Amino acid sequence: MTESLASAALQTIELSVDGMHCGGCTGRVQRALAAVPGVVEAAVDLDGHAATATVQDTVEPAQLVEAISAAGYRATVRERVGESAGASHAPVVVTAELDIDGMTCASCVSRVEKALAKVPGVTRATVNLATERATIDAAPGVSTSQLVDAVTQAGYGATPVAAAPPPASASSPASADLEFDIGGMTCASCAGRVEKALAAVPGVARASVNLATERASVHGAGPLDTATLIAAVTRAGYQASLAAAPEAVAAAGADTDSRAAAPAQTTDARKRREAIRERNLVIGSAVLSAPLVVPMLVAPLGIDAMLPGWLQLVLASIVQFGFGARFYRAAWHAVKARAGNMDLLVVLGTSAAFGLSLWMLLRDPADPGHLYFEASAVIVTLVRFGKWLEARAKRQTTEAIRALNALRPDRARVVEHGVERDVPLAQVRVGTTVGIRPGERVPVDGRIVSGRSHVDESLITGESMPVPKDDGDPVTAGSINGEGALVVETTAIGAETTLARIIRLVESAQAEKAPIQRLVDRVSEVFVPAILGIAVLTLIGWLIAGAGTETAILNAVAVLVIACPCALGLATPAAIMAGTGVAARHGVLIKDAQALELAQRTTVIAFDKTGTLTEGKPSVTAFEAVGVPREQALAIAAAVQRHSDHPLARAVVAAHDADAAARRGATGSTDAPVAADARAVAGRGVEARVNGQLLALGSTRWRDELGIVAPPALDTRAGELERAGNTISWLMRADAPRALLALIAFGDTVKPGARDAIAALSARGIASALVTGDNRGSAAAVAAALGIDEVHAQVLPDDKARVVAELKRTHGGIVAMVGDGINDAPALAAADVGIAMATGTDVAMHTAGITLMRGDPALVADAIDISKRTYRKIQQNLFWAFVYNLIGVPLAALGWLNPVIAGAAMAFSSVSVVTNALLLRRWKGRAR
Repeated sequence: MTESLASAALQTIELSVDGMHCGGCTGRVQRALAAVPGVVEAAVDLDGHAATATVQDTVEPAQLVEAISAAGYRATVRERVGESAGASHAPVVVTAELDIDGMTCASCVSRVEKALAKVPGVTRATVNLATERATIDAAPGVSTSQLVDAVTQAGYGATPVAAAPPPASASSPASADLEFDIGGMTCASCAGRVEKALAAVPGVARASVNLATERASVHGAGPLDTATLIAAVTRAGYQASLAAAPEAVAAAGADTDSRAAAPAQTTDARKRREAIRERNLVIGSAVLSAPLVVPMLVAPLGIDAMLPGWLQLVLASIVQFGFGARFYRAAWHAVKARAGNMDLLVVLGTSAAFGLSLWMLLRDPADPGHLYFEASAVIVTLVRFGKWLEARAKRQTTEAIRALNALRPDRARVVEHGVERDVPLAQVRVGTTVGIRPGERVPVDGRIVSGRSHVDESLITGESMPVPKDDGDPVTAGSINGEGALVVETTAIGAETTLARIIRLVESAQAEKAPIQRLVDRVSEVFVPAILGIAVLTLIGWLIAGAGTETAILNAVAVLVIACPCALGLATPAAIMAGTGVAARHGVLIKDAQALELAQRTTVIAFDKTGTLTEGKPSVTAFEAVGVPREQALAIAAAVQRHSDHPLARAVVAAHDADAAARRGATGSTDAPVAADARAVAGRGVEARVNGQLLALGSTRWRDELGIVAPPALDTRAGELERAGNTISWLMRADAPRALLALIAFGDTVKPGARDAIAALSARGIASALVTGDNRGSAAAVAAALGIDEVHAQVLPDDKARVVAELKRTHGGIVAMVGDGINDAPALAAADVGIAMATGTDVAMHTAGITLMRGDPALVADAIDISKRTYRKIQQNLFWAFVYNLIGVPLAALGWLNPVIAGAAMAFSSVSVVTNALLLRRWKGRAR
């Protein structure tokens, strides 16, 4: 959403979309379009039943129609408009992200959102306090500089964030992406200043900074100079080093390898140094404050250790204006923006106590009476101490991201002509052969060419036991090789690896704002003004009541320093960051806050059968030929299915190959017919020509549609096999004269944890339903084995979405759908919560709001459980944050709280909120 975007070689494609009926539908269509390589931005209009996509000129409208169809909706192309530099056309919504620096509370969030919303062309702006990031939807003509200026005028810093490009365009020479680890940031304002510094560098299209992860992303229209960007950050007063994330390496090229060495260790070391520096500042402030407060503590014992007034002034001045300087800087930005934040409250409160004491000292230097320098100094010290603890706790909420980032190797051992060569990971390309020794971490996604081993994938999938791997099996970057040496052919690198996609999903989910956060935003808009008003009323009230000036000022100070908007602002994002992080470590990827909130309210879950509740590896359990020899019918069936990847097709081919191998050993020859013109018939089966005859292999429904009647005995046999849980298919001649050639029965094995998963959901009051395209007998047998009462069998892919809608009507509440295939995508999109198995297709995972990293049904119950626990933490945090202020402020106004005690309570309120969220890290799922 910058000037460079407007001048890029793009086109706009407008589509009509049928089947959308709610906001969830628009979100699914938008995600489906955004997943198409080359799509820059997508906007969906529910009322107009339309979608608009801004895409690169290589993208065809058919790709967008196919993506929408896979999500469960119907689409047709309305208009295709090419863009040239500076061209304008029908409105298109473009999304930009800004890292915001200087925010300390929910009030800051509200002010930044309002400032951005006032920029002409901006349609929506949301700000996340925990990640210190703003997401803005606006017209393409709105530039990044306009947004940055709006935030700056509001008193905060802003830096553009680079959105992750579509996979296909990631390697395009027309754009570049770099990521930097940023040091020295302490608040959202810092993030904003870094973003603004990076955005000002020529060639930068967008830059964004994430305070929670302390990382900056820079997107350029062309190659970017790393040194120039680092210098810009340094001039802004912060430290920067190139991060060796796969995305950055892929975009920047191999020349960055030496600068990106050991990124995890360097970043952690820098953060430890910063933590030590902050701790030392807190200790220094405490040492200078101690001589002021200790005499107060020992006075009741009859010990007079009070320091001379001028010495108190010196010590308090160093604390107030030295160690407390950061509060004054942040408060000044707020005042310039005509806004308020926590820093302003602290500055007003401590300055009032300091000013009162200074006035008393100057009024009567010989006998000033009791001074209150200790109040201002101790409040500054306690607030700094609380912020230090809060930063430590917030960093722990991002532990999951750091753990995943630590899995990224820096180098790989390339095998060329039998010789191993150690190279930087950036030099590895798709198709490169990589050697992996026992105990080493897998550097790339790939497929085993040779070797056998066990691979530890626990930190990626949550699977506790090492997974056996053999020739042809896939391996995932970041997993640990076991006892055997492996040679792997690379299938994905950098940003396209499973690990990189997981990290992006988790970071995206942690940056999301939960719907319940809207209540906090409304409160935060009036919080600081309300506190200032209460403090003024407290001062006036005590003066009218006849109390002395000192008492009135001190009570007003207590009101100012006890109010804590930080706790309100951190209540929701801290819980989301902790919950999504621990879920990812156990194999559950929650894509956004809305999916989390809906999942915890789920009342019924619809399961696909094959590959979801069963292993998805069927075998032929019965094969009965009709009118032709068995071996001939089996060979014909295998020829029809030979080039299909469907599990049933693989089972037929495997059965024929085994039979052929046995006959080859006995006779020395076998028949091997070849099929031509093979094609899949949706919801029915597959057809092909063998020896000039049109043959069909598919369901009983298809047999009936073709008008083919099975012999009564064979029909009875098919019914018996169905009731025993088998899937029935028929091999038929589909051209004249039509005839039945064979009955084929397939059996599948129920996954070991499936029954326990259904029982766990039932114990939580969640009903389960089976929705499958399989025959009624097979579906009923599986349902009975698992304890599922509601069964919908012989459902075509397009009808699965209709069944989900029916479940919504009959059960009420929230409906979730669990599936793994392309045929499940419409139902996943139609459900309130789509849950996809990562063992399935990319289409299913793109459509779903939650992805399970391994095919264990027990993870479904885990996903619901962690969603409930996370939402409960959000509610707890909000309750205590509201109650704390509702009780603390009146007590301070009534004079029942000393300013020092009020300052301590304020300092630890936000710490308690984050610490409560961190308790989620102890969660352990049932699936192991």
